Amino acid sequence: MQYTIPDYYKEFTCIADKCEDTCCAGWKIVIDKKSLNKYKHVKGKFWFTMLKSVDWIRGIFRQDKEKRCAFLNDCNLCEMYANLGEKSLCKTCRLYPRHVEEFEDVREITLSVSCPEVARILMEKKEPVRFLTYEKEGEEEYEEFDPFLYSMLVDARDAMLGILQDREHSLKIRVGLILGMAHDLQGRFNREQLFSCEEVIERYQTKSARKFVRKLWKEEKPSVQERWEMAHKMFRELYELELLREDWDMLLMESEELLYSHGADAYKGISSDFKRWAKEERNIQIQAEQLLVYFIFTYFCGAVYDGRIYAKVQMAVISTFHIYELWKARWIKNEGELTPEEIVELVYRYSREIEHSDKNLERMEKMLLRDRLPWYRG
Repeated sequence: MQYTIPDYYKEFTCIADKCEDTCCAGWKIVIDKKSLNKYKHVKGKFWFTMLKSVDWIRGIFRQDKEKRCAFLNDCNLCEMYANLGEKSLCKTCRLYPRHVEEFEDVREITLSVSCPEVARILMEKKEPVRFLTYEKEGEEEYEEFDPFLYSMLVDARDAMLGILQDREHSLKIRVGLILGMAHDLQGRFNREQLFSCEEVIERYQTKSARKFVRKLWKEEKPSVQERWEMAHKMFRELYELELLREDWDMLLMESEELLYSHGADAYKGISSDFKRWAKEERNIQIQAEQLLVYFIFTYFCGAVYDGRIYAKVQMAVISTFHIYELWKARWIKNEGELTPEEIVELVYRYSREIEHSDKNLERMEKMLLRDRLPWYRG
């Protein structure tokens, strides 16, 4: 069995009550069957607390009016952990913020940026992320798993990560290249021409491909009005998603007002001013790159199960765009300032709303299938 982790994986340690937020509030925590059965047999004085704190029918922990887990105390510490020890934790609580993608004989383990500490580690990382692979004994077979498609996706993802981490070129060009590659791979997949995908992967890593994307961007550059309409439309689609925390809608409405309410020309001015500021703050471009790499590595190969190659890359790009827009809105609100703490905050708040809802991940991809944007406008 092959396992892959990012190179910053072992840097993470839960900071518990020192965390500015808590992972035990805002969403329903599902209990695995083994843990649920174990909880039924808890003895002693903690038994009554367990009885009233678990929804035994739905297999989740109960929440209070503020959507905080019933076991979470006022100090943001877990009463179950304190009374029954670490081994009492269910699989969800034990693994978080680790995120596991499963493929035949392969496990890819990332750290979710919905955790403030993980978001901080990634946003402070200057060098390109590397992914480390090791093996353990064990084999498995998945029914209806296409190893040829999976192999192609792995090759494509490696190429995309290489493109995204080539800092000799602008991020806009790098994004255009990975969108173009995904767009063409989707076409080959739809036409059942996987044998020709390797040629596509190789083509988008060439100097001529960069030249082509650069030229196409100049020729097909959207007008000020089109750019404003496109950005506003993509941002407003966030309202169509399942709401996990009430304060998320407030953040979206505030950001929308700051960014888009004064029309296309004002949006252009805001974007230009922020771009100049971000250019001075070199970290912003690196942070956007790290997010793109995070989303691509985490979700792209999942296309082996649903065939949504292009949508996976679009989602990575648009998610990074949304976070960039949230940074921009906060920068406006702060009259030209954006602290490292705010950058981290907006990353983990976005991730919590999107990545911790299977419905939202599904809806985002379906919206992209419905409203596909020209890849060269990425």
